[in-house]
Amino acid sequence: MSVRRFVLPEVDDTRALGTALGGVLRAGDLVVLTGGLGAGKTTLTQGLGEALGVRGAVTSPTFVIARVHPSTVGGPALVHVDAYRLGGALELDDLDLDASVEESVTVVEWGHGLAEGLADDRLEVVLDVDPETERRTATVTGVGGRWAVDTSDGAAPDPLAPLGGEPC
Repeated sequence: MSVRRFVLPEVDDTRALGTALGGVLRAGDLVVLTGGLGAGKTTLTQGLGEALGVRGAVTSPTFVIARVHPSTVGGPALVHVDAYRLGGALELDDLDLDASVEESVTVVEWGHGLAEGLADDRLEVVLDVDPETERRTATVTGVGGRWAVDTSDGAAPDPLAPLGGEPC
């Protein structure tokens, strides 16, 4: 498992983390975003969309639940889901995300406790905001074999190292 922590003083830093994250993602990857209102989930996804070269403005899919942004550069589409208004895993299942998860990068905002079953390998991104200082932090955790770090022989370097941040 790979874990990295980031300090995000400005909105642009959150978007830049999304851009860096887009550089390590590939078709079939699932990203589960957790954080309160205004923590930066959609901002991070905007950076990710920029890195993937997708069509259309990446905005919060709160009222439409899910949006698909096709690639303009021959890469994977971005499936952007907001699970905030969903009543549970069954409603998420009704979206048939498992039909597109293998050929897309799927990002699920408010997905903790709902979206983990979509893929064995996933990134869990927790965005926090200190209410007193408004300082934002992000913790990115890679779960599953895709994100494993094998330190026994140095054969598998940390797959999240290109993002920077502090290893945890």
